[in-house]
Amino acid sequence: MKKGIDEFLSLEDDQATFNFIKSPHLTAELEQTISKVGIIGCGAIAEIITNFAAKGKLGVELQYFHDQNWTKAKHMAAKVNGVAVKNFKDMLNYVDLVVEAASPQAVVDLIPTVLKAGKHVMIMSLGALMDINFKDYLENLAQKHDSHIYLPSGALVGLDGIRSASIGKIKEVYMITRKSPSSFGIKTNQETVLFEGKASDAVVKFPTNINVAAALTIVCGMEAKVKIIADPSVKFNCHDIHVSGDFGDIKTSTRNQACDINTKTSLLAAYSAIKLLQSFKQNLKIGT
Repeated sequence: MKKGIDEFLSLEDDQATFNFIKSPHLTAELEQTISKVGIIGCGAIAEIITNFAAKGKLGVELQYFHDQNWTKAKHMAAKVNGVAVKNFKDMLNYVDLVVEAASPQAVVDLIPTVLKAGKHVMIMSLGALMDINFKDYLENLAQKHDSHIYLPSGALVGLDGIRSASIGKIKEVYMITRKSPSSFGIKTNQETVLFEGKASDAVVKFPTNINVAAALTIVCGMEAKVKIIADPSVKFNCHDIHVSGDFGDIKTSTRNQACDINTKTSLLAAYSAIKLLQSFKQNLKIGT
């Protein structure tokens, strides 16, 4: 019988406090002037976003594409009669917002330049923001250049409620992630615990697999305790979270369908980005 999240309470309570959101420039709020968009990273998430754009369901114009793999960028651009650029800087004069859908390293290497150009950004690889100094650097750049950094909710549910709860005192944050062994690039016939510890360490060991831990930590303002399990019996990417504080308790359980293109990525992560892009043109906003 699999252990539930209530049994995962054995880590020491030495969690760091993360003062992540100190200004409106690091935000989930909507900037209504966004209409033209470019994307960095033409993998699974970009494929899903582009397919929505090709059907006229994105709400904004997705026009520019950049990837280290030039063939991928050209293939994606062709779907929407867009433009593939070998140098990501070539899109900056023509877009309002750049979606990062590549990797934490791409956030470090490229996003500062985007912000310096006065463009808004949407970051999918939230693990890069677990480095507090780098997060503060990006936030200061956004403030200086009148830009905004948007962080979609990704593959987790309940973040809106947790964000509200963070106004008070958060006392404990736990998360158990369970995926198929192939998602981690390993083979095993039995349930195997790959990691147990702090979110900041988890995103270092699994930079493309555990953005959910970063999202949870950022929203709570407290570093989450994380357990990562490779389980050959599961068909979904599973995330169970438990947050407690002076507001009460929140427990959520998410069973995400993995992308066919890349099993590390949940469909819900791509859908959250699409919904945020659609919201830029909507007049009714639901949620905190």
